[in-house]
Amino acid sequence: MSAAGSTRAAAATAEVSPLKLASVLLQYPTAALFAGLDHLDAVAAATGPRATRQAFGRFLAWLRATPPDQVAQHYVDTFDLRRRCALYLTYYRFGDTRRRGMAMLEFKAAYRAAGFEPSDAELPDYLPMVLDFAALTPRGAALLRRHRADAICAQLPRLGRRDLVLVRKALQGDGPPREEVGLEPFAPPGYLTGEVRS
Repeated sequence: MSAAGSTRAAAATAEVSPLKLASVLLQYPTAALFAGLDHLDAVAAATGPRATRQAFGRFLAWLRATPPDQVAQHYVDTFDLRRRCALYLTYYRFGDTRRRGMAMLEFKAAYRAAGFEPSDAELPDYLPMVLDFAALTPRGAALLRRHRADAICAQLPRLGRRDLVLVRKALQGDGPPREEVGLEPFAPPGYLTGEVRS
């Protein structure tokens, strides 16, 4: 690489937000992720503060040392099969209830107010998408801060007492709430048991 190319690469690395790096590392591990590990290492090395840089470094070292199929299985086991580790910010407060849909509208409205159109490939509260948004604009950072009690990111400021109480409350029990209405069948109870004839 020429000196000019090296300078451009260093400048591009220095411009990457730690939030963007977290976004990339929280997405499903693809071949592109493994192919870009050298670049991700360079970005992580330029990240501050030191604790953040070290955490990224440890995770990237684990990625390098672990076979891709095992990384993918770990991702699925962690984020897809455990309710307490979902990557969807509104899930922690609302679970799979109707109220969650209303909460997701806040995310879509925030994206649009900042001039962005949210992707239809993921729900608008998908943590990597919110981290990307937070890396691009103060509105995104504000949206992420409003939901930090629901899902904690290492890059966010320390939680206050009120937020810690909300986090503890959210983590008690079996995880997010379950839908409590609208699950009953629409037929009279006797119809389902065969006691009522039509």
